[in-house]
Amino acid sequence: MESHTAGAVVAPDMTDRPRFLSRLGVADAVTAGNAALGTLAAAAVAFGPTLAARLVLLGAVADGLDGVLARRYGGTAVGPHLDSLADVASFGVAPALIVAATVTAAYPLDAAPLAFAAGLLVPAAYVAFAVIRLAVYTVEDEGAKTTHGVPTTLAATVIAASVLAGLDSPAVVLGLAAASAPLMVTPVRYPDLHPQDALVMGVVQACAISFTGMAGESFAFALLFLALGYLVFGPRFYWRSVDEPGGSCDAAEESPGGDDGELGA
Repeated sequence: MESHTAGAVVAPDMTDRPRFLSRLGVADAVTAGNAALGTLAAAAVAFGPTLAARLVLLGAVADGLDGVLARRYGGTAVGPHLDSLADVASFGVAPALIVAATVTAAYPLDAAPLAFAAGLLVPAAYVAFAVIRLAVYTVEDEGAKTTHGVPTTLAATVIAASVLAGLDSPAVVLGLAAASAPLMVTPVRYPDLHPQDALVMGVVQACAISFTGMAGESFAFALLFLALGYLVFGPRFYWRSVDEPGGSCDAAEESPGGDDGELGA
């Protein structure tokens, strides 16, 4: 936009404006890739929930990787906001579409209108709570070694692992989404995973994504077991290791906000 001063046309000075891409770092590029994976997962629902679930878990791996890169190379000011936006796609919209497609395919509108409605309303509520949870995380919990409410990554991992483990009936996935949605905005505090525990979770995730057949289901069951264990027992029993002086989680306070852990948001 041109500015007019005393009848003269003055061109704006562009020399002090940084280039758009110069504001982004290596971790931000991976975060953008996470958003792309979430979009692919949402589109893949049309071809079946299994492929979509694998892409959601792949997004979770990318979500953990951007944290590692942010700690190694440094974060940027836009990183936390970019991270939350990407998480909406990968861990909000994509899992919700998996649930909606599973339920509505099994219960058509003309045959079971109430179940069909639940198959739309519960996923919609899941996305709404995920957006609220991510917004609050970005503003309040960023950079802390604890976070309020179930992380969206954890909720999405539970749903995706359930699908890959063969526990993909409409009742199961709808129940998981219905339970996860309000838990994302509860005042219960979840500590960040220790680096070694996050590594174990990441390895199991990678195996659940890579393998098919009985091996793939076994790793998916293991991932589901670990995720549910952390979801249920993490706030109470994980505190013991977090509160230990000099524990691994003390280092989380030094990591860039928004990129601190695989299950941070």
